[in-house]
Amino acid sequence: MADLDLVRQINALSSEEEKLYASASEGDGLDQDEIARLDAIKIELDRVYDLLHQRQARAAAGLNPDDATERPAEVVERYQQ
Repeated sequence: MADLDLVRQINALSSEEEKLYASASEGDGLDQDEIARLDAIKIELDRVYDLLHQRQARAAAGLNPDDATERPAEVVERYQQ
């Protein structure tokens, strides 16, 4: 996946996340399905950002960015902040 495609995916996920937060602030909060979707979006955003950062690091090091691989949520979610 090209960097531009990853940025588009990040933008789409971020937009959906913002809509859920806006919906929550306008009324009774989020229902269970919306909470689950918000959690899934956060994980997917972490995974896509991780892949984008891998690609950028590989390119900066003179390596092929296409060799970067998407890591499982279990790996990405355990990163230290």
